[in-house]
Amino acid sequence: MSLEKFQLPRRGEPLVLAWPQDGRADGSLHFDDPTAWRSFVEGLAIHPAIPRNVTAKFARAQTRYLLGRLDFDLIKAGELAALIALELELMDRYGGAIPKSKRSFAALLQHMVTADDLTDAYIPMVARCNGAAVDQLTGETAPTLAERRNLLAHGDPFDGLPAGGLFELIRDLINYVYRGHISEAQAQGIAS
Repeated sequence: MSLEKFQLPRRGEPLVLAWPQDGRADGSLHFDDPTAWRSFVEGLAIHPAIPRNVTAKFARAQTRYLLGRLDFDLIKAGELAALIALELELMDRYGGAIPKSKRSFAALLQHMVTADDLTDAYIPMVARCNGAAVDQLTGETAPTLAERRNLLAHGDPFDGLPAGGLFELIRDLINYVYRGHISEAQAQGIAS
């Protein structure tokens, strides 16, 4: 999706986000220029070989994230939209493996970890910053991704600050689950 149709004005102050940095799980990013912000958000896209229904949902999340430059609360709306795209993707990939009566976002996340032997080393952002994320999927660390989604969807979605790196983590998880599609497309030279 092209985010170029949205015009972003300069701000009086930089947009500052907590975000994992190379080699460490803490840090922050500063965006003085709207072009740099646009480039950053476009760089968070999921791989183009991923099915269109997931790509479309994630593109909506990216749009909200981009518009966070205009209204900071929209970054939180982007996080919720990205979590919804992840849930859709997990339903698509693993929904049939879990009985309907036990199927939940938390169960799908747990299944992804166990079925695919997912470790932090397979998540590019986590590996880049020497962080940890799998425990947020399995429920060993709170808040879990399922709890974050529930708080955003059923609580006050605009309460608090954005979760540093959450959007990138979700992007990496979606790419991980569709790694077979991505590898096949790359082998055929269809998408890079």
